[in-house]
Amino acid sequence: MKKIILTGGGTAGHVTPNIALLPSLQAAGYEITYIGSYDGIEKKLIGDFDIPYEGISTGKFRRYLDPRNFTDPFRVIKGFAEARRILKRIRPDVVFSKGGFVSVPVVRAAASLGIPCIIHESDMTPGLANKLCIPVARKVCCNFPETMGLLPQDKAVLTGSPIRAELSQGNKLAGLNLCGFTANRPVILVIGGSLGAANVNKAVRDALPRLLEDFQVVHLCGKDKVDNLLLNTPGYKQFEYVKAELKDLFAMADLVISRAGANAICELLALKKPNILIPLPATNSRGDQLLNAQSFESQGFSIVLQEDDLTVELLSDKVHELYFTRQTYRDAMNRSGQMDSIQTILGLLEDAVASQ
Repeated sequence: MKKIILTGGGTAGHVTPNIALLPSLQAAGYEITYIGSYDGIEKKLIGDFDIPYEGISTGKFRRYLDPRNFTDPFRVIKGFAEARRILKRIRPDVVFSKGGFVSVPVVRAAASLGIPCIIHESDMTPGLANKLCIPVARKVCCNFPETMGLLPQDKAVLTGSPIRAELSQGNKLAGLNLCGFTANRPVILVIGGSLGAANVNKAVRDALPRLLEDFQVVHLCGKDKVDNLLLNTPGYKQFEYVKAELKDLFAMADLVISRAGANAICELLALKKPNILIPLPATNSRGDQLLNAQSFESQGFSIVLQEDDLTVELLSDKVHELYFTRQTYRDAMNRSGQMDSIQTILGLLEDAVASQ
């Protein structure tokens, strides 16, 4: 049996594309093992799929002053040694990495053992973790045509992002029942990311009195970010995070308000959901979400609002504008050809295995 190691973590966006690949990998006869951090979100997410999980030490490479900058390199070195031992024991034919800092010691350890690595970059510009992996990767998959020019020509492959098939198989009635909503009022789904987005959460909650006049709002607000004072607000339902229920919430949603992480917006595109994107500001990131959002806005897929400009009036007005012009955004998304990313990536993996 062919063996593959999947890796990636730190946020759900570094895990869900790997999850999307699982059915096709299993159908193709792969024995799958996942390597992640000891207690990261990837361990929790992969735990639902009966996939062997191996934890390693990991550290983050920060661009700012932080005392952990002096200790995390030692955690990465330890993670490299642990990953190397795991790889020598399992002897995989190929490694597929979705990024995040846990992937760096895994990919580097695999390369040191001559194991081919395929990596995936979701954002328009490669992140630091992937920059450290690109030199030893066999191929680098990406989502945006603009990214191709930033990668080695002989390694870059425009694949798109693997999207979980079940996300398109939701049940609207199940979503309404889960939230206690009625069928005669439109629904806004707010997604702040697996770790939550405090400023987006606040903006949405501040605007609730106006939004709830015309809409129902289901809010995925992030771990420990539920507002207990709003638990009994009619037409407003909060969740820290959802798993299997997400497909039903998508089926129910008429509009989506979201951060602009690449995997999240690729899911919105695949599901043809009219959306407002509120990218993470450049002051809090390397600016990748701003670029992702600009690309989607220029293609007519999204309305983009800057976090620093958010007011109750602006958010409410743009939600109403999006609702009344929602078909325009659906039409633009319907015109965008969707590549079969899962089969393209599977082909790259098969080629890597065959070359061994």
